[in-house]
Amino acid sequence: MIDAHCHLEKNEYNNFSSLIDDIFKEDIELIITNGCDLPSNEEAIELSNKYQNIYAAIGFHPAFADKISDHDYCLLEEQIKNKKVIAIGEIGLDYYYNCNKDIQKRVFEKQLMIAQKYNIPVIVHNREATSDIYSLIKKYNVRGIIHCFNENKVWAQKFIDLGFLLGVNGIITFKNAETLRKVIKDISLEYIALETDAPFLTPAPFRGQKNSPLYLKYICQKLAEIKENTYYEVAKQTTANVKRLFDL
Repeated sequence: MIDAHCHLEKNEYNNFSSLIDDIFKEDIELIITNGCDLPSNEEAIELSNKYQNIYAAIGFHPAFADKISDHDYCLLEEQIKNKKVIAIGEIGLDYYYNCNKDIQKRVFEKQLMIAQKYNIPVIVHNREATSDIYSLIKKYNVRGIIHCFNENKVWAQKFIDLGFLLGVNGIITFKNAETLRKVIKDISLEYIALETDAPFLTPAPFRGQKNSPLYLKYICQKLAEIKENTYYEVAKQTTANVKRLFDL
């Protein structure tokens, strides 16, 4: 399997090196660790350079949109030239909290422009901003993953038509996620990527604990149950999807 979206930061985990060793003793082939700001981007790159099976996505999360300078964009363009950096992410829009939507959209669009310029995929954060995200993505020739997809079938198809995979994580195991499970059931496995979003969104029955890629198998098992496929079929297809998207 591939964990297409997590945040492997050393300060989040005890015995970090042992955790990495344990992860790759599981059925996990590759991990994409995502940065959100300058320090986490740098850490993601360092980690990907150290471990063969870890790749980096770097970018500026909407939570940090008001702190981004022109110099930061220049640095991003230099950093994505690293061969272990395979996406610009985690980027996007988040309207859940009080925020400056105009600044968020400007920062998101600038990163979409960079992604198009360098033909690199994007990993997109969306919280209560689906329409604006779709409108901005549609302006550019980009592809990628809609992280933590949690919308209806109409929006699923719209993003798929733009060349995006839909990120499915521990939310599908939550008791209150029946609506999402029904949506995911009708989406072909060809358009799904598995992700943990570790250390967040820990799947049942481990909610309340810190998430890690070690729990990816429980997401795979639940998706297999929803889709009425075998665990192997889900693991094989979602892995192929991510490898195709990122040309791995």
